[in-house]
Amino acid sequence: MPRVLAVADEVVEGLWTERVRRLGVDLVLAAGDLPFEYLEYLATTVDRPCVFVPGNHDPDLSGYREARGLWTRAGMPARWPGPAGAVNADGRVVDVAGLRIAGLGGSLRYGGGPNQWTERQQARRVRRLVGLAAWRRMRDGRDVDVLLTHSPPRGCGDGEDAPHRGFECLHEAVRRLRPRVLVHGHVHPHGHPAPDRAARGTLVLNVVGHRVLEIAPAEEVRDAP
Repeated sequence: MPRVLAVADEVVEGLWTERVRRLGVDLVLAAGDLPFEYLEYLATTVDRPCVFVPGNHDPDLSGYREARGLWTRAGMPARWPGPAGAVNADGRVVDVAGLRIAGLGGSLRYGGGPNQWTERQQARRVRRLVGLAAWRRMRDGRDVDVLLTHSPPRGCGDGEDAPHRGFECLHEAVRRLRPRVLVHGHVHPHGHPAPDRAARGTLVLNVVGHRVLEIAPAEEVRDAP
């Protein structure tokens, strides 16, 4: 059963130390809006993979390609601005640490800047992600275990202000992908507990700050001791 350190939005000072090794995790999942050097530190210190999606305050990571250690953008050599060694799951389906993870970063568009999408734009991204997951399922029969997003689905712990409203189309993503858990950030609980929610049978978890989870196919998702 993989132990997962899920983080988003707020740096936890206690994790930015050697003590993070004591958590004994198999994977770092990052739901956006964290310093990339923080993610690099976590992954390096626990010596485990990191899978992330960008948040609305993160830089534009679109268009970068890596082959044989060389990064390019628009066919030209480029410096990768994301966290070194981490896997960007935005718009992708990846298999890491025994889990199949589908990712959709960004927030609802409320101003300029990268990683902000209209509802229609994100709905197109949902359809493409569903297609990728279906192709993978046809090849090996496996479903998505984790849907990793920055914003929550509309009505599942989101806010009423424009920057923090969730995406309605994420309900369609949940319906089609049938993940066991949706992990998101973006909505800061400001010191109050963020209750777990459900959408079409999928557990929806706000991981702003951090949570340590145990996630395994066909078993209950739970907070790790």
